[in-house]
Amino acid sequence: MPKFFVKSENINDHTVILDGENAKHIGNVLRAKVGDVITVCDGEGRDYECEIREITKKEIIARVTDIFTNDNEPSVKITLYQGLPKADKMELVIQKCIETGIDRIVPVKTEHAVVKLEGKEEKKIQRWNKIAEAAAKQCGRGKIPVVENAVDFKEAVMDAKKLDGGIIPYEKERERGLKQFAKNFKGKSIGIFIGPEGGFSNEEIDFAKENGIEPVTLGKRILRTETAGLVALVILLYELEEQ
Repeated sequence: MPKFFVKSENINDHTVILDGENAKHIGNVLRAKVGDVITVCDGEGRDYECEIREITKKEIIARVTDIFTNDNEPSVKITLYQGLPKADKMELVIQKCIETGIDRIVPVKTEHAVVKLEGKEEKKIQRWNKIAEAAAKQCGRGKIPVVENAVDFKEAVMDAKKLDGGIIPYEKERERGLKQFAKNFKGKSIGIFIGPEGGFSNEEIDFAKENGIEPVTLGKRILRTETAGLVALVILLYELEEQ
């Protein structure tokens, strides 16, 4: 059943109004008809089963036939602080991490990052958030995880200090793994730091450690930047019994 996200104010008295890109997709791509059933989510954990009642060029009007709680969101909220990777790797990271259960994604400008967003950051963020929305629809999420504006590494660390825990996979860490971290973790929010292709600098690792971000190993093999965040996320969710 097709799923669409709408603002909560678009849901009133058992009537849902879908406009903009949602209306175009329903009318022009799906070629839906009056009487077809769709699922609408308010982005706050509630899903609405709806029957299409009216189709116009600008909006779709549907009647709510059932309301149920979306239980697809992990109770532990995990933020990915992703060092800016080359080419279109960020799109893959966003898509797969949202499918898996990430709560928030923060692009990070690091010392070894090759990619520079100056002059094109706004367009990139807009595109990344469209990819986030599409991924959230596809996998049945109860919210659309936000891809935030890019920040410097130190800003990212200061942001992560507000969470209940933080990790930074590091190839020189040999003993502490994600299982050990998860076993001792008692909070509700975690930050994962992933470096770009060149990894983090020694200064960045030191700054993270000084501010409570714990180095961990992801195993004996060195993973690519577009793989490492997904692996860390999946292992954490599994170890925290969020699978």
